[in-house]
Amino acid sequence: MSILAAAVPAEYEAPGVADFWQPLIGTGSTAITRACFVAVISVALIAWFLLATTKKKALVPGKGQMATEAVYGLVRNGVARDLIGSKEFLRFVPLLFTFFMFILVNNIFGVLPPFQFPTMSRIGFPLGLALISWITFHVVGFRKHGFVGYWKSLVPSGLPGWIVPVIFFLELITDLFTRPVTLALRLFGNMFAGHILIVLFITGGWYMLTSGGILTIAGGVTWIFAFVMTLFELLVEFLQAYVFTLLTALYIAGAVADEH
Repeated sequence: MSILAAAVPAEYEAPGVADFWQPLIGTGSTAITRACFVAVISVALIAWFLLATTKKKALVPGKGQMATEAVYGLVRNGVARDLIGSKEFLRFVPLLFTFFMFILVNNIFGVLPPFQFPTMSRIGFPLGLALISWITFHVVGFRKHGFVGYWKSLVPSGLPGWIVPVIFFLELITDLFTRPVTLALRLFGNMFAGHILIVLFITGGWYMLTSGGILTIAGGVTWIFAFVMTLFELLVEFLQAYVFTLLTALYIAGAVADEH
């Protein structure tokens, strides 16, 4: 009886929200979690890579310099200049480039051993980045139009007087709440859902592989799906970094435009 019981796998427990809380040092709200550790590693790695690939700039770039220039060119020309405009864009490129690199590397860490943990699946990190974006486009808007002028510019000119308060209220809600909240939740939701699905397929596949019988075949198929989903997740991770950077540039463009 004991041998048979040992041969039967324990009941499978699906991954949940609790699996994303992984404290490494300390406990409670002051704990240093795995997400914090991964974020610090990403900053060190990004700094090292950028310094190493730009230290000896050459007319004919090597692979590292070419990769750095390609990413920088994407953010500088494909995002900042196209959305903000050739007159204002250059001063915002460092912020947008930092956003893109930090989010992209941390997203990729979600499927890259030995990290395999997406930092942005912890809501505090997307909220912090969204707050920086929110403060930036409001501050540049105040500097461009003045405090009163900035809020006045929320309402397009030429509207009937009776509808102006309604439009102003809606635009105020959008500027103060909707933009930062959706910016954070979009990044968080995609990284959280993508990672938990991959973990589900991998752990579920392993459970079926070790169960024997027909479940062994199902486990193999499940692992194939896990591999395919990992490739798809890499695309999502790039797109989420790009979308966050793109929307930040779009909000800045609206704040510095002559007609907000």
